[in-house]
Parts: sequence; C-alpha cells; structure tokens
Amino acid sequence: MDESTRDYLILGAGPAGLQLAALMKAAGDDFLVLERAPVPGAFFTRYPRHRTLISINKPRTGSDDPELNLRMDWNSLLSGDPSLRFTRYSERYFPDAEDLVRYLADFAEPLKDRIHYNTDVVRVERADDGVFTLTDQSGRTFRGRRLIVATGVSKPYTAPIPGIELAENYAGISTDPKDYWDQRVLIIGKGNSAFETADALMETTAVIHVAGPSPVRFAWRTHYVGHLRAVNNNFLDTYQLKSANAVLDGTVRAIEKDADGFRVTFAFSRVNEVTKELRYDRVIACTGFAFDAGVFGEGARPALTIRDRFPAQTPAFESVSVPGLYVAGTLSQERDFKKSTNGFIHGFRYAVRALHKILRQRYAGEGWPAAPLAVDPAAIADAVVARVNRSSGLWQQFGVLADVVTADGDRAGYHEEVPVAYHAHGGLGAHRDAFVVTLEYGPEHDAVDPFDIEVARISQDTPGQAHDAAYLHPVVRHYRDGTLTGTHHLAENLENRWDRPDVHVAPLRAFVAARLAA
Repeated sequence: MDESTRDYLILGAGPAGLQLAALMKAAGDDFLVLERAPVPGAFFTRYPRHRTLISINKPRTGSDDPELNLRMDWNSLLSGDPSLRFTRYSERYFPDAEDLVRYLADFAEPLKDRIHYNTDVVRVERADDGVFTLTDQSGRTFRGRRLIVATGVSKPYTAPIPGIELAENYAGISTDPKDYWDQRVLIIGKGNSAFETADALMETTAVIHVAGPSPVRFAWRTHYVGHLRAVNNNFLDTYQLKSANAVLDGTVRAIEKDADGFRVTFAFSRVNEVTKELRYDRVIACTGFAFDAGVFGEGARPALTIRDRFPAQTPAFESVSVPGLYVAGTLSQERDFKKSTNGFIHGFRYAVRALHKILRQRYAGEGWPAAPLAVDPAAIADAVVARVNRSSGLWQQFGVLADVVTADGDRAGYHEEVPVAYHAHGGLGAHRDAFVVTLEYGPEHDAVDPFDIEVARISQDTPGQAHDAAYLHPVVRHYRDGTLTGTHHLAENLENRWDRPDVHVAPLRAFVAARLAA
C-alpha cells in the first residue's frame, strides 16, 4: 500500500499521459503515472488494426525551424530534445504503427521512475476532502489530490442496433484477407476504421457493403482529420466504377443469424426509408470507441456526453461534475468534437500543454506565461505576425487555441496558446484590452468545394475580401473590458505567409491602432 498522497495522479501512459508527465517533471511537480499495460502507448500495439497510421510524417520540409516543422509532424510529442522527434523514426508519410510504439517507448524512458506499469486500476473513488484513491488489481492504493484521466477512448462503442452483439467488432476481427475468401461482408460505420477494413479486404471478398445513416464526409473538404482520409478511400472507386461493392446510406434496423449467415434489415435513406432484407456471410461493426467509466465509483464518476462517449468538461478540461478530475488526450475532443484536432496527437499535445499551465495557475499560484510588449500598434501587430507565421499550436488547433495580447495602461503581455473558451470564461483574468489571435477556416468552409477555382481565388492576398476566405487564415478579435468590439481577418495566402507589408502588416497595424484608440 502506497500511503503517500501525490499532488497529481495521471491515469494512462499513452501519448497524452506521457506528454503531461514530461511537462510535470520539467516543472518539478509531484506526480505519478499509472498504466495497466507493460509498455507505454499500448493502444497503438493493436490499433489501427491494419497498422498504417493516418497521421502524417514529413521529415523534409525545407525548413530547419523545429516549431514550423511540427505543422507537418503529427506524431511527435512536445520536447526540447531534438532526438525525440518522430521524424527520426520513419521516412514514410503514413508510418507504420510499430514505429509510433517504438517512439513512445523512447519518449517514456526518462520518465520511467514516475510510471507504474502493469498497474490495472480497478476502482477510482473520491473522498469528501477531494482526495482520489485508486486501487489496482492487486489491492495497492494510490492517492492524489487531483486526477488526470488520460486513458483515451479505450472500449469499442456499441451502436444501439438490435442484434449488434452478433456482429464481429473492429477491435477483434482477423486482419488476414484470406479469412474472408469469397464472402459477402457488411461493414457498419463510415469512418476511417470502416474504410481501412474495406480497403484491406477488397481483393478476397465477393462483395463488401459499407453502411451507415450519415453520408460519407471527406477530411479534405471538412478539414476534420477524423473524417474519411484519402489514404483509406480506394474502396469508393470500386463502388462508383461498378465493381460489386457499395456504400449504403441508411439505418441497420436489425441483425439476425441463421444457418446460412446473417439476415440484415436495412432502411435506405435515399428512397424514403424503404426497408429491405440483405444477406451476408459476415457483419463487422466499425462504429468507433468510447470512454470506459466502469472503474469509477459514484463520487468519482464523471458525467458523460455525446452518446456517453466522453466526459463532459469545462473550458479548463475539468469534469463538470467531479471537481479535481481533469481530462487529457483524445478524451478532450469533447471540447471541439468533429471540428478541430483534440482527438489526435498533433492537436492534443498542445491542449495538454495548456492544461499543465492551467494546473500551475490553479495550484502553484503561477500566472499564464507572458512576454512583455510595448502598448504600441506596431509592436503588437508585428508580434502577432511573427507568431502566426511559425506557430504550430495555432496551426494545428485552429479555432481552439489562441494567442492573447492583453493591454492595461502602459503594460502589455503576449500569452501563447490559450484555449479560446478558457479565455472567454476569464481564465487570464480581467484586462482593459485583449487581442485574441486564432487561425481559422472561413464560415461554412465544409460546404465549400476546395477545388473550385472560383472559391480559391476569392480572397487570395486581397485584404478587402479577407473575411470571405474559406481557407485557413489568421483572425484577430479585440475585446474591451470583455466585450467584443471588432474583428480583423488577414488575407489568406497560398504559402501560409501572412507578412506582406501592404497586404497583411499595414492593415493589422491600423486595426490595432483603431481599437486601442477607440
């Protein structure tokens, strides 16, 4: 039994748990990581099932700026050690999952004295004094004043379909295409796991149907990387070019099994819910994953949201129902569900860094780090331009993280990577003036065809039309005593350089000057 009470317990040694542990160790925090598996990043020893990551890896960018290069490196965790960059582990644009497992093991090595492996937490409780007690499979207990849950979405999500228990699940299917020889296969789901599976089985199956109630959404159009990626969409060719396979739009009403296989009742959306019985040799559910709340006792169980798949969170990543319980990693995507990148390493690595700053604010009495600035339009505008041209955090966490320039009297401060919602809820305190800087896509950008040349030419390097930009571009909002007084868009640019004196810098300086003088 461990009698000591830590300031922080981190549950899970996946990428988020490791990222937070590295930040805490550097800051001298009192913490311990508990991991059920014998290795860090155990999720990636099994997933994706067909072992090709959809997170990009680009070692050659033409730049030697490590911050800028993180825009094209979606697998690295944040570290001051240049040897701990994933780009040193693989040359492949879409790497093998085993390379990520190897990388995470190396990242975890300096933290090994703070990580308890083979520690399967079977019970989480919270006492009246706010202290959390975690009990593992052997009866050992660990106590912490705060608990950060970084377990990820660790259990398959079960869709509410009668008979779904008869289907195989993506988590346990065979990945050998020969096991599906000459079979008719139904895959339920329209995400990357569904199409990854369909692509892998196309050569050996007789027929594959991919089915779900929502239309297929493409990441290249919505800019949400969890939607269907091009690397997984070869199956669509076989559908549209009449090669036996199909994508079904509608609802699976029931799954039944008999001696000849499976009878599936399906209601088609495109023909007014016409119902038809379809026959298959196998049914595979690729319906995603969810948070496993089974080990949490009544006083420690966080309220859930989004079909009970994620803990409901405040803008500070704290449970809305359990004080002192925080969330890190893929679970934090509840904050930007299917909009930005908190569900992925290249997004949540910055959210974890923001969470650590929030924890230092709340429990160590530190302010959010800020670089001093002159209260001068040119100084503020130039600092903003410098940041948007190289920041990886604002780039990856578009619309979710912001740089905030605060000004009070003759003092100004530049705060980096503040969650937009956290600032809106007073996370930086009260300030006379605040300029909130984000990178954002345009309104209804997911309804715009990004390959339409007329759309692409609307606002390219055109200040007067910058607010109509569909592509990623900087947006600066000014708040006076917490009230929005003006918004300025910097014109989009093909090379993502927003530093042209006449197009970007001068209009921004004029906006800042006008807002400060108002």
